[in-house]
Amino acid sequence: MANAELPIFSVSDFLASLNQTLEYAYPTIEIEGEVSSFKVNQGKFVFFDLKDQGGSIGCFMTVWQLRVPIEDGMKVIIRATPKLTNWGKFSLTVQSIRPSGEGSLKKSFELLKAKLDQEGLFGPERKRPLPYPPKHIAVISSTQAAGYADFIKIIDDRWGGVRVEVAHVQVQGEVAADQIIRAINYFNERDDLPEVIVLIRGGGSADDLAVFNDEQLVRRIASSRIPTLVGVGHEVDVTLADLVADVRAATPSNAAQIVVPDRAEISRTVGSSLSRIVRRTEYSIDAIDQQVRELLGGAHDSFIERIEMLEVAVERSRRILGAFNPLAVLERGYALVRGDLVTGGLVQIETSTKIVNAEVKDVKNR
Repeated sequence: MANAELPIFSVSDFLASLNQTLEYAYPTIEIEGEVSSFKVNQGKFVFFDLKDQGGSIGCFMTVWQLRVPIEDGMKVIIRATPKLTNWGKFSLTVQSIRPSGEGSLKKSFELLKAKLDQEGLFGPERKRPLPYPPKHIAVISSTQAAGYADFIKIIDDRWGGVRVEVAHVQVQGEVAADQIIRAINYFNERDDLPEVIVLIRGGGSADDLAVFNDEQLVRRIASSRIPTLVGVGHEVDVTLADLVADVRAATPSNAAQIVVPDRAEISRTVGSSLSRIVRRTEYSIDAIDQQVRELLGGAHDSFIERIEMLEVAVERSRRILGAFNPLAVLERGYALVRGDLVTGGLVQIETSTKIVNAEVKDVKNR
């Protein structure tokens, strides 16, 4: 009688009933364990076991869901849905996976870093200069974070007058990477493009900053057509987003110092430059004045020397002309005779004091 009251299931119905029960009791679970037997089939499907000292569970996911590199021996936390397959095998359908613990985080970081570095995503030849100073900045951050408040305050204090657009996103947690990617896409698809995208987040643990090592996020930063500036964590923190950005800032505050100049510093620099220009100009004027004076002095001396030479030449010419002056000859007692020097001819005799007209009485040859 008791056996007659038990329901009789088909295999498929029983599996479906168990899966329904599992879905009701555990719609989504997070489990921490060590990865083993990790493999990728057909470039599409990921299989691995999650184990600890007391047991092991098979896991399945698609490649596109794998946002960070994983390998055997790494400790991870998975978010998954438990399920019985049609063959009665229990497995976890993984929705997301993230490294757990400092060692696994570091290992995942190094694996992805090596992969992206080999592709040339960190190469200095890819880096673009930031516009300076920019007129239009896009900021991707949590507007509730202290790092964001520091960034905005420093921007206003240093420069001001900059158009700042903000995309509010989560900067840690499972959904953060996708939110940041969507924000980058939004700014890149605008007709009115910002001149620079600034991605900032304050300090935190390695697990908090792990979102900035997400492969899809790192690749999207690399492909941005707008130059990027990333300031995440403290100065000692280095993420893959930092390495792929066009410019890396040590902190959000440092990002503000990089992206805009300091008015006070520019004022001091301009004042100092003007002072140097005035001093150089005065020195140049003094040097030119001295050169002009020297040239004028040399020209004056040369002019005087030339005049003296001309005076000597004039005096010499005057003496020569004086020696040939007929009046001077007359003054020495000689006379000039003009006319026909023939017998009976008329002549004019000129002395220094008289002019005599006379008739020639006799002419003899010497």
